[in-house]
Amino acid sequence: MMVQSNAILAVHTVMNDSSSRFLSAAQLVKLKIKAMRAGVWFRALPRIDRVLVDLTIKVAENIHSVSLAKSILTVVGKLEGLLESKVLKSLRLVGRPLAKKTSLTAQNWGNVSAKNWATDFSFAFFLAVIHTNG
Repeated sequence: MMVQSNAILAVHTVMNDSSSRFLSAAQLVKLKIKAMRAGVWFRALPRIDRVLVDLTIKVAENIHSVSLAKSILTVVGKLEGLLESKVLKSLRLVGRPLAKKTSLTAQNWGNVSAKNWATDFSFAFFLAVIHTNG
């Protein structure tokens, strides 16, 4: 859901800003190289997505079509999810929710300063690492 809303926002921004270079062949090449180095280009990305990116790199310097931009941004979202580090993914999926839950529990027990725990990056990071290693 988040990738789709980001993709729609990016497409809207690209289509309304003629000077935008957000969707360029050079950036797609950089992303492809990064994905290949990480080993996710062939292993985790479907062939149709790889072909779409390769053809876009070869044919278009900048993407102007709304439907092509949406398709490319969907693939970019997949790649960004695959390239995200395990610690950051754990922070997003585990650390932040645990920090919020712990904060609410401590507040219910009467700890007034626990309100800040829910937004404390260090605390969420600590909880994510403990969960990953535990």
